[in-house]
Amino acid sequence: MDFFTKIALAFEHGGFWMWPIFLIQLASIAIILERTAALFFRRKLDQSRLALTFEESIRRGEMDSIIQKSQMLSVKNPIARAIAAGALAAKNLGGKDEIQGKMDEVLIEENAHLDRRVGFLSMLGNVATLTGLLGTITGMIKSFAAVAFANPAEKASLLSAGISEAMNATAYGLIAAIPALVAYAILQNRANRLAEDLNQGGLKIFNWLSFTYEPMLTYKIKPMKSERSVESNA
Repeated sequence: MDFFTKIALAFEHGGFWMWPIFLIQLASIAIILERTAALFFRRKLDQSRLALTFEESIRRGEMDSIIQKSQMLSVKNPIARAIAAGALAAKNLGGKDEIQGKMDEVLIEENAHLDRRVGFLSMLGNVATLTGLLGTITGMIKSFAAVAFANPAEKASLLSAGISEAMNATAYGLIAAIPALVAYAILQNRANRLAEDLNQGGLKIFNWLSFTYEPMLTYKIKPMKSERSVESNA
């Protein structure tokens, strides 16, 4: 209880700017909790490894099986959505450009989800520091203005009150800023690692689909040619 009493007194003596810093701290905590759950618990560094399980099926040209399997896995695995999009384009004989375009569309969307709201932590940390500095300046201005027109007996108490407000605002601004900036670095690193894992898996799938596309195209065209030759002989 002693600890919370001291915090309440420091908050009270810190002046108006303690409230904006408090709101900034709440916003940063909310983002940290949400992004931690999204990047560490809902996403895993296994997308590239998951892509390897599709290699044999892609090389055999089993597009229907690949599409069905990837659609089943797409709920928890973003790479599966890219595989489904690329396999569907290959099945429809869209060509390498269409395969790449369909897969890039999914990968860009998933990478955007990884970086969502992480950048706000850096901004909130800087704003909390600047808001604490602003509280420091206003506290010092208030203290010196009060001292200028106060009685000599009251000058010491008024000056100490203003300095206390200034220091409390500075301290609270740093308390709000430091965790936000540390969390920003950790979450940004995690997002980058997840994006690299996802893009590596997507590149593997694209290469396999591209190499398999030509044999599939030849296989599908050959029966058409044979049917035309039969018709001409008849």
